[in-house]
Amino acid sequence: MGEPAFKPDVFQAVADPTRRRLLTLLADKEMPIAAISDCFPISRSAVNKHLHVLLDAGLLHSRRTGRETRYRLRPEPLAQLKDWLAFFDQYWDDKLALLKQYVESENE
Repeated sequence: MGEPAFKPDVFQAVADPTRRRLLTLLADKEMPIAAISDCFPISRSAVNKHLHVLLDAGLLHSRRTGRETRYRLRPEPLAQLKDWLAFFDQYWDDKLALLKQYVESENE
């Protein structure tokens, strides 16, 4: 028995700018690979590889319709990113509070 196949997580899947653009493109509509490929300056094969990384991470849903496969966003796994980033909100809040304090003290 061989090694289990590598399965990217949400963080690895969104690390690539092309995959982030794919997610944005598929956020509001379902599209076949031919239409998706027309939106990118890379080969259809390269787009297909990116789509499969997103599928493996659970960020896309695919369905067969006739001879084509259509893709659309599955946003639920993005909650992992939101939860992780929420931890860092405290640092932004602290910095903004310090900036506000500094600006107000300069105006006095």
